Amino acid sequence: MESNFLFKKINFIILIISLVVIAIGFVLMIGGGGSTPTEFNPEIFSSQRIQIAPVVILIGYIGIGCSIFYNDRRN
Repeated sequence: MESNFLFKKINFIILIISLVVIAIGFVLMIGGGGSTPTEFNPEIFSSQRIQIAPVVILIGYIGIGCSIFYNDRRN
């Protein structure tokens, strides 16, 4: 009996990889705060937090979209 389920194994693999990439992006954003609420730490504006982490998260979200729309025509 053929399954009518739209998500295949490859869709779930792409989805899980995309979720891991998003988690890595959020981990890259961690840190840079001061030890007290009034202390300023310029490390919060590092290129890792301002440029790299958002791009990694965006790639993860694009991967989620690809996992939803990916259709393997081979059965």
